[in-house]
Amino acid sequence: MKWFELGLVVLTFATGLIWLVDRLFFARRRAAEGGLLDEEPVIVDYSRAFFPVLAVVLVLRSFVAEPYKIPSSSMMPNLLIGDFILVNKFSYGLRLPVNNHKFLALGEPDRGDVVVFKPPHAPDQNWIKRVVGLPGDRIGFHGDTLYINGEAVQYEKLGEFVGTGRGAEMTGASLLLEKLPGREHQVLEWLDRANPAGQGEWTVPAGHYFVMGDNRDNSEDSRFWTQTHFLPEEHLRGRAFLIWLNCEGWFCKGSFDPSRIGTKIK
Repeated sequence: MKWFELGLVVLTFATGLIWLVDRLFFARRRAAEGGLLDEEPVIVDYSRAFFPVLAVVLVLRSFVAEPYKIPSSSMMPNLLIGDFILVNKFSYGLRLPVNNHKFLALGEPDRGDVVVFKPPHAPDQNWIKRVVGLPGDRIGFHGDTLYINGEAVQYEKLGEFVGTGRGAEMTGASLLLEKLPGREHQVLEWLDRANPAGQGEWTVPAGHYFVMGDNRDNSEDSRFWTQTHFLPEEHLRGRAFLIWLNCEGWFCKGSFDPSRIGTKIK
């Protein structure tokens, strides 16, 4: 993903520069010598054609919305393997492509937001999790219960989860409604499992967040990161807000679920 982004930036600036230099210098010379437009060099012709397209794609992808594909089951039942999602790139401020440097602050994550980010221990990758801890929060996870500032989060049991396709492995897990302060969403847990992993207490430092997957027993999230349990603000890529496609395999030959198209991510 980083190399694609870098390549897009380089191609945009290269084609724009070639087109600009030609228009400022060489096009006038050709015109003065009686040349025709179709006599311009091939590289200039291609640059003139592709630069506007590349520029629009770069602006939209960097500052408006960026597509991602869900590769794992860590956010089930809300996001499934094969979901293609859109990420709002300006919810938390505008950032430069490639280095992700924020140059305009517009907002901060709210508790319950589903965010795409670069994990501190794997900065060349893009991950997706849910924000459960804000700066200054004391987060605890004991048994199967999430605690925020000493208060246990309330859960409502919705029944037994039945998965399909590559999500079938979670069939039989408990489907719960987790009631975060001001935000409700579904999670999966094996409530009868003894000594679940990821137990502990953490205090979120300033400028950081505590993130967890909705599939609580199958998520490598803040509970398990060894170097730091917290997501630095500068590693955020944006807020996931919409599923625009769901399919697996090349040309969706594996499976295709049209019912998920246009689903809002809660």
